Amino acid sequence: MNATQDPQEHPEFTSHPIQGRKVGFWANLGGGSLTIAILAHVVLLIAGAFMVFQYVHPEKKDPDFTPKGTSCGGSASERTEHQLQQKRAQASANNNVKRVIAEGAKSPYSIPDMGAEIGEMTSLVSLAGGGSSGGNGTLGEGSGMGPGRGPGKGPGRFPGIGGTSNSRFIEMIPEGMRKRCSKEDRLQRLKENGGTAECEDAVVKGLRWLKENQNSDGSWGSSKKVAMTGLALLTYFGHCETPESAEFGPSCTKGIAYLVNVGLQNDGRLANNYSEKSWCYEHAIGTYALGEAATFCRDIKFDFPSLTEMTQKAGQYIIDNQNTNGGWAYSYDLSDGHTDVSVTGWQVQALKACEHSGVKLSGMNGTISKALKYLDHCQNENGGYGYSSQNPPGEVSYLTLTGVGMLCNQMWGKGSRSEVRKAAKYITANSKFDYNTEFADLYGHYYESQAMMQSGGTDWTTYNALFRDQVLRNQNADGSWKSPGGGAKLRAVAPAYVGESGDAKVYRTSLCSLMLEVYYRFLSTGGGQGVKSKVGI
Repeated sequence: MNATQDPQEHPEFTSHPIQGRKVGFWANLGGGSLTIAILAHVVLLIAGAFMVFQYVHPEKKDPDFTPKGTSCGGSASERTEHQLQQKRAQASANNNVKRVIAEGAKSPYSIPDMGAEIGEMTSLVSLAGGGSSGGNGTLGEGSGMGPGRGPGKGPGRFPGIGGTSNSRFIEMIPEGMRKRCSKEDRLQRLKENGGTAECEDAVVKGLRWLKENQNSDGSWGSSKKVAMTGLALLTYFGHCETPESAEFGPSCTKGIAYLVNVGLQNDGRLANNYSEKSWCYEHAIGTYALGEAATFCRDIKFDFPSLTEMTQKAGQYIIDNQNTNGGWAYSYDLSDGHTDVSVTGWQVQALKACEHSGVKLSGMNGTISKALKYLDHCQNENGGYGYSSQNPPGEVSYLTLTGVGMLCNQMWGKGSRSEVRKAAKYITANSKFDYNTEFADLYGHYYESQAMMQSGGTDWTTYNALFRDQVLRNQNADGSWKSPGGGAKLRAVAPAYVGESGDAKVYRTSLCSLMLEVYYRFLSTGGGQGVKSKVGI
């Protein structure tokens, strides 16, 4: 219809009067207004739900510890490992561990496979958690296989680590350990005990060299990886570096994981080659490191899978395999065999670390009593400790293991014994340290530095002047230490730290760093006069 058409010619467009209509129930209730109100509330609810899911962290799921492809029909070892994994998963679900780390710390890695040396990695893969999960800022939500908290991308399998201030981290550590953990306190201890700021700088450089020269499987060294990994970890712990440390945390975690996995593969025994009679050294050094790791992880509430279990097994193995003469023999022979002060010293140190960790070991008191009596038999009348007997002084120019016998007594609260005082006098009168001559026995001075620090007084001040600057002056620019001796044959027992092998470099760098940590790693016992030693705390 156009504008000129008459409406009467097209009745379908003609307007009709509106008839009265019945008003419905919804209209009587004001349906239009109610509809608008309901829609408005729905929009508000949707917006609120979005905000909740945006800012509230989702509930963490239990980590999946089950190995891929494992079934109940597998081998006995597979079933055992599967049971261990289920146990760990249950423990993780029941124990809401609050993890602490220095503000802004990152751990962007996944622990790699161990390779053919000790078999496939077990459940310790990707312990970094948040660093291996997708992250959104320092405390971001993870988007990997597990709920991570922290930066980085990748398939995280463990809950990540949150961030707190470094002071909060220190507060969670027992009083006896705090002197290692605060830089301010460390520098104060250095000043009080005859150290210098250069000592601290040298230690940090040494730690950074260790971090940069760690193997991809988490170990250190070349052929004696368990022993070298244990020494490197002890160097970390001596500076209060733990799995939650800002700079060295990832490296520390990988090293602990390596040792734990060696233990898991070998029922608590720690070595790379059990056919070598000297594997008892590796086991003891590895156990020492696990004991300190377990102590730190317990006290900072860091739940490290299987660490306590392996520490207990490794420590009990040492007790159960003490030689009948009170020492320890190569290959852990129970009778006959070759026992000596050097092997025995590591076993005694390892057991002290295990005791501090709180693991339950059967027969500890009797074992230590027999060990100290064995050492007594190896002390000469002049106070020096021989290698495997009294070693008449006319046969050797210096009894280089005197620090071992001295320290073992101090560790177990026997610092006031006359045997210890005689040993301190022997060291003061006879010890020499010249890094580039035959008088550069780093192994002997590793023990002597600790023992003389414990002795205190003039024993310590005299010894400190002997060793400190020799160690400081011979560090390489990269943080490692150069091979000692200057080409001369060292006055030392088995100086495996000489040379350019992977083991030798890690060995001497760890020994020298540990010597320079003595100012704060080991707290003075007031000269050992009736005060229980705190070595190893």
